[in-house]
Amino acid sequence: MGGDGGARGRLLEELADVSRRYMASYALFNQALADHVGLHPTDVQCVNLLSLENGPVTTGRIAEMTGLTTGSATRLVDRLEKAGYVVRERDVVDRRRVLVATVPEKIAEFGRMWERLGAGWYGLFEGLDEDGIALIIGHMRRTVDFSAEQVARLRSGDFQEASDDAS
Repeated sequence: MGGDGGARGRLLEELADVSRRYMASYALFNQALADHVGLHPTDVQCVNLLSLENGPVTTGRIAEMTGLTTGSATRLVDRLEKAGYVVRERDVVDRRRVLVATVPEKIAEFGRMWERLGAGWYGLFEGLDEDGIALIIGHMRRTVDFSAEQVARLRSGDFQEASDDAS
């Protein structure tokens, strides 16, 4: 698994195992959260991503953020609008453009739920100094970028199974 068989190799194997468990636990948490609020798991993450944006976005931007096609992103926005999390509004600069804006009250409600669920989250980093926290932040940023690359690779068809490489 990318190691030299020594301590580094064993650590990288353990990291791979722990990473898989971490990803699975987050996917299961996301599903439970989605079930709780009555949304699809992708919709929950879209609400999360929209809350990090600096204002209204186009459906095309939502497609970029989520990796969905524009058609799927439109259906996602339809669901979020029906659930009261977003509204569509005309762009004041270009009236032909429609923007998707979050509903502040629903985003605040969503934020309060995150706060209740994540109350102990900061405690996970109690024993770390600033350098340790910065190391985790760097890892998470690289992981986000790597994941986005792999999503694009899978969706583009630029992916072959190991058995395909051997033929």
